[in-house]
Parts: sequence; C-alpha cells; structure tokens
Amino acid sequence: MTKQPADSRPIPDADIEEFDLVILGGGAGSTVAAWTFAAQGQRVAVIERKYIGGSCPNIACLPSKNVIHSAKVASYFRRSEEFGITNRNLSVELAGVRARKRNMVSAMNALYLDSYKKTGAELILGSGQFTGRKTLEVKLPDGQTRRLRGKNVIVSTGTHAAMGSTPGLAEAGPLTHIEALELDTLPEHLIVIGGGYIGLEFAQAMRRFGSKVTVLERSKTLLPQEDDDVSAALRELFIDEGIDLVMHAEVKRVSGKSGDSVRVLLETGGGPKTLEGTHLLVAMGRVPNTSGIGLELAGVEVNEHGYLKVNERLQTTAPGVYAIGEVAGSPQFTHVSVDDFRVVHSALTGGTRVTTGRQIPFCLFTDPELARVGLSEKGARARGIAYRLFKVPMEANLRARTLSETRGFLKALVEIDRDRILGFTAFAAEGGEILAAVQIAMSAKLPYTAIRDEILSHPTLVEGLIPLFSATPSIHHSGETVAATA
Repeated sequence: MTKQPADSRPIPDADIEEFDLVILGGGAGSTVAAWTFAAQGQRVAVIERKYIGGSCPNIACLPSKNVIHSAKVASYFRRSEEFGITNRNLSVELAGVRARKRNMVSAMNALYLDSYKKTGAELILGSGQFTGRKTLEVKLPDGQTRRLRGKNVIVSTGTHAAMGSTPGLAEAGPLTHIEALELDTLPEHLIVIGGGYIGLEFAQAMRRFGSKVTVLERSKTLLPQEDDDVSAALRELFIDEGIDLVMHAEVKRVSGKSGDSVRVLLETGGGPKTLEGTHLLVAMGRVPNTSGIGLELAGVEVNEHGYLKVNERLQTTAPGVYAIGEVAGSPQFTHVSVDDFRVVHSALTGGTRVTTGRQIPFCLFTDPELARVGLSEKGARARGIAYRLFKVPMEANLRARTLSETRGFLKALVEIDRDRILGFTAFAAEGGEILAAVQIAMSAKLPYTAIRDEILSHPTLVEGLIPLFSATPSIHHSGETVAATA
C-alpha cells in the first residue's frame, strides 16, 4: 500500500495532471531530456525551484569560467610589459566582473526559455516533492499547488556544497561557490577550505584579481588522487602566483564573520596554527539533494551516502523512476549529466546504452588547465598494467612559445605490446581542448601512431601531440622503469 503523508488525504485522480514524463530538477541532462522527449511529441513537465537550466549556466560551470577568464585577462595586464605593453594603472572592479557574468547568465536563461517554448516542454518554477508512486506535488511561488503524475519520472535534483560540522563554521557565514560568484568587492584575504576543483579555481582567480589567498588542504599534496608530477606542478604554479598553501591541515574551529574578519584554528603536521582573514570560502565537497523530497513515498531508495540507488541504466528502485546527474552518484560534471540523459533516453526507447565502461574526461580550469582522460600512472600501477610513458614539456610546443604559455607538460600512457592509448594528461594552456583530440582517437581505438603521423595545423597547441608521440618513451612494468630501446 502506498504510504500517504501523515497530514494529508488521498489525492483524487481528478486533481492530478497526467504527463508522459515528469522531471524533478532542471539540471543539464534533465533539461536536454525535457526538450528531446517533448520535441518527440510527449507531454513533459520540468519542476525546478529556481535556476532555469539548472546550476551549470547559473551558479556553476559557465559563470565560474566566465569569472576565471576575467581573472586571466587581469593576469595579462599584470604581465603586460612581458608583451611589450606598458600598463601602470591596473584596477580590478569586481562589480564589473560580476556584471559581465550576470549578462552571460541572463542571455543563457533566455536561450533556455526559448528552447522550452520551441519544444513544448513545460517549465514549472516551484518546489516539488513526491506524494506517491510517480506522483508529485509542486508548491508554486504564489502559494498555489499543482499535482502531477508521470508515466515515467526522472529525478535530477543535484547536490549542494558540504558544510561539515566544524565548530563555528556555519555561524561564520562562509561563502560557497554561489556567493563567491556574486562578490562585488575584492576580499582582502580569502581563506579557502578545500583544495579540490572549486577551491583551486577560485583561489587562483581571486589571487589574480588582487586578493591575498590561502588554501587549506587536508592532504599532504594537491589533488592527491592524481600523479605526483601533476600535484607537484600545481603546487609550483600556486606558489609562483603568490598563493599560500597550508597542507595536511585540519580545521578545528572557526570564529568571526566572513566578509568582515574570520579566524581559523588549524591542526597541521607541524602543530596548531591560527589564520586570520576577511573572507572564508568553503569548498569541501558536495552533498546530494535527496532529503525532504518524499523519496520514501515514491519507493525510491538511497545509499549510505544519500545518493539514489541506480543500476547501469540509471533506473532507481521504483519502477518507471530514473535518475540523472550528481544525485545518481554520477561523476560531478555537466558532460556526464548529458550522457546520463542518453542512457535514460535509451532505456525508455528500447536501447541498450549503459553507464558502465564510459570514458569520462575531466578538466580543472586553473591556468594552465589540468585535463585527463583514461588511466593515470597511479591508476595503471594500481591495476598492474605495464605501459609506455610518453612525456614532453610544453616548452616543446611552438604555439605555446608564441603565447608565452610554456608552463606544464603533456603525457600519455600507451600499451606495451600494442599501440593503444591507455590515458592522456595535459597540464597546459587550453589543456581541455588538446585532450579532446586524444579522447576521440581513444574512442575510435586508433593507435597513437595515427596522431603522431597526422598533418596538424601549424602553429597550434594541439600540434604538440606530434612531438609528444614522437618522443622516446620510458617503459614501466611491475614498479620498475627502464629506458626504451626503440
């Protein structure tokens, strides 16, 4: 028997609107799902609390990269004499940076609304929750309520910033990435808790705008899951740009108010330490948005971490209910959310697409960028996979020399006995763009020699793949490294 809320009576069917597909949460993948199924003639409704198109075009990927690019421009001004340009009056007005970001977001919202109109999908702005099997109630901003039922339902409610339970942290009112993107005055001293993607990207951007920045990281290295040369290169980059790094740091207590004055008590490998700053940014990971949306009434179960339980076709434990994106425990990237849509679309249209075995790229948008796809050296060693390592510094890339952007390196792992590419890493200017060429070759199962022997435009950054795959590799096997003989 379907469990009913304690304070409600069964909802008469006459009060329920019937849809082919109801989507709870308007993230990237679910938005594409809405447009696609609606364009195919289905009646589709998307329930979204606030952000048209979800977090990516509003408070995450696109606006953060917009701000990061403004910071890159600021860095060029600071380096202007290196390019033969005199500049003695650099002034960063963060309100102007924010205005540029807001203009982009407004334009994106207009494009999304136009797509809803063209496809016929209905966007319902309101707070939704399940009241039964494949049935949801939506509280609208004007106080009214709508009740919807779908033949199929997709849950795409995403995640939010983890705050943790450190004494005084919540009371200090720290910034998350959302508030950081809305700053209109430059922090005098920004303390960043967390050395992951969000923390590192914002740390570099704010430093380039002119803030003093300190990053606190629990591990002994930055991005400890990556190879040692990557972690070392990131550390060198941040130190070179004047960012203070406190490694092996555990935050014990926070006092004061972010935006005014904050004090952070740390325990480090060298003993206790106290830092003082004006602003605090929390970047300690993500928490799934699964509480308070009636999942138990829908028969949808969550795992021990609060993410929806799904199979390789993104089906939840409730028949006819699917999940897309971060809330399903998928890697936290917009491009993965869009591929999740492809998996769900396949499941609903008789296809066989699954989430297992996907080749997922990632890119950290520091400058230089860090981009990787496939195996890292750490991953290969953990799995006992022998490999040939090709590696060249970005100084070998002639286009990088013309740009005065020679920091970093390219490296690739290739099978010992065959020429299949196992993995690729770029710590380089436009590393994400360079990576795309290798990823396509990997997906097409092309040998590395196909890239090495290709005619690529000169001078371009992607052309650097030719000297990479022309380099003499080192052989790595059973923990030993030997020079290649050919």
